[in-house]
Amino acid sequence: MSMELMVWRENEPITREQAAQTYSLAQGTPPADTVVPEVAALAKEVPGHARLFTEHALIVMEPDDLDEVSNRVFALARHYGLVCYDPQRHLVHNLAPLGVDPETQLHTGDGMLVTNPDLALVHDVLGTLSPQNPFAVLVTFGRHFIQVSPGYELEYKEGTIRSTMVPALEEVRRAFHEYAIGERGFLERFHWSAR
Repeated sequence: MSMELMVWRENEPITREQAAQTYSLAQGTPPADTVVPEVAALAKEVPGHARLFTEHALIVMEPDDLDEVSNRVFALARHYGLVCYDPQRHLVHNLAPLGVDPETQLHTGDGMLVTNPDLALVHDVLGTLSPQNPFAVLVTFGRHFIQVSPGYELEYKEGTIRSTMVPALEEVRRAFHEYAIGERGFLERFHWSAR
């Protein structure tokens, strides 16, 4: 069964619900010869996967190339200044606001990899933890990371690995947000055990 992403231009960040509505409205739109230049440029970089429309493109992937192509599309969308909606995960990749380190990567247990993710995406991804998505991690390779798994076991590494159990998703989201913007208040709020 094929899966798809949709890319298009937006003037400001949008919610997952707004992205889903745009995606829904775009269904049934006829293909076009004249396409927004940034959308056309992205499509050229994923040959064989893009269906072009006037204002957007659908990037179609098969399960065996889903992770590779989707991770490439996320990076290309940012490069070309486009929003990317993932209807399978019900996640939207906006251009802003971003964390402090452009090298930070978001990894998930279901195969998503996004470099320099927007803060709303990080927030929304944390709500998708499940047996099918068993972890989410923000990592700045060679320096530190913060990771969570279902049940809200939080791990932080900067030198040594420390772990703690967090009582609620909102506390996990707050810790990931602080990490992304360069703050470390979460280290004081929880009791950590060294590993």
